[in-house]
Amino acid sequence: MTKHPNIVFIITDQQRIDTIGALGCPWMDTPNLDRLVNEGTAFEQMYVTSPSCSPSRASLFSGTYPHTNGVFRNDERWVYSWVGLLKQSGYRTVNVGKMHTWPVEGAFGYDERHVTENKDRAHPNLPFYLDNWDKAFWARGVEKPTRVTQREMPDYAERLGCYVWDAPEDLHADNFVPEMACMWLDRYKGDEPFFLQIGIPGPHPPYDPTAEYLAKYEGRDDLPEPIRYDFDTQPGPLRELRRQHLDNDHDAVVHLPDPTAEQMRLQRAHYYANVSMIDTQVGNILAALERRGVLEDTIIVFTSDHGDCLNDHGHSQKWNMFEATVRVPAIVWGRGIPAMRRDELVALFDWGPTILEWAGVAPPAWMEAQSLNPLMAGEEQPRDRVFAEHANDAILTGTSYMTMIRRGDWKLVHFVDSSEGQLFDLAADPGERSNLWDDPAQAERKLSLIHDILRWRIESDKKTQGFRAELAGA
Repeated sequence: MTKHPNIVFIITDQQRIDTIGALGCPWMDTPNLDRLVNEGTAFEQMYVTSPSCSPSRASLFSGTYPHTNGVFRNDERWVYSWVGLLKQSGYRTVNVGKMHTWPVEGAFGYDERHVTENKDRAHPNLPFYLDNWDKAFWARGVEKPTRVTQREMPDYAERLGCYVWDAPEDLHADNFVPEMACMWLDRYKGDEPFFLQIGIPGPHPPYDPTAEYLAKYEGRDDLPEPIRYDFDTQPGPLRELRRQHLDNDHDAVVHLPDPTAEQMRLQRAHYYANVSMIDTQVGNILAALERRGVLEDTIIVFTSDHGDCLNDHGHSQKWNMFEATVRVPAIVWGRGIPAMRRDELVALFDWGPTILEWAGVAPPAWMEAQSLNPLMAGEEQPRDRVFAEHANDAILTGTSYMTMIRRGDWKLVHFVDSSEGQLFDLAADPGERSNLWDDPAQAERKLSLIHDILRWRIESDKKTQGFRAELAGA
């Protein structure tokens, strides 16, 4: 390479792994993402390090686990971002859209930030903040749809968070953010390579596609049905999480104890339609790069911060360790990227050292993330297990700490203050319907996986001492 590539890092919010046609989901209409999959590399076993927005993103942009960087809630301060290393190496670093940092407008290594945050922040306990999206509504004289306006609907409690966007289409968050990124590409005249992080707020609820995109899915009988099984087999902390969802309308989603098949089908139709809207905007971003003449010199990454249960296992949204929550799309396309599929276990925060290497920057030795570049070069990946964690955050209230490990085909979820847990053989039971936690035949395996969690925490503490020293200015 004669010069380092431009890098476009697209992160959606709350997008499940099973939402891209070319990844084995024939019900999805995603021609642009299909192109990226077919011409680039897709990692089909990418796990998040935390099943919640800001903890997952703080981990992604630091290359460390939440227990290292200290971010377990959306309102906990970020202390580091590797984006600054790109800036120091000569990149123009730009964020457009949602990054979910705290403080909201902190620089975190960017030359420019054009912030759009959550789709729905109309909540009395959230800090008041006007982002670019709010200001666009105000300038146009349009009332922004929020749970405050949606609560006025007579059937609000039966909608499962589903609405049809009835404001101007260009003001929809999943259009507004990508179009602002395209505007930046059209207007930027600098010569240095750029790192453009595009944070698309969807398909996070409210599930609010335009009527045009909803029509692609509404009324169809080929959409996957939610995974259902006896709630009594779930550990106490997850039963308490479900109660939280039933008692509160998080993100304008009123969870129901026993929704009808039609209600659940409609929820998925709205969600998938949001993804198809995003797919169209991915095509527009590709066109903007081509229009500027830099598509051939650009690497594009498409991924998400976590998934969404969509009533799988009777749960709303996230804050659990089911596959629908912790596995996300992971695609990279562009200059020098081979066309291949990889099914090794990888982690969302692995994008950090991968991107740094593209920019010619050596990742810090203390990073817990591992570069994906060896895998794309056909080499084997030394990691044989992945971890995720979450703590009591006022929504997950039934436990003070939850940890997941996947090793090979086995996945264990441990709650630090409960004798209950989850153990799944994903090869035999990919739908996670049979919890083997109390199966005597699996007692030795369960203990081995719990010991692996303990070993991981000890090794993590040792590896990240350089991170703490750097923060302390040592």
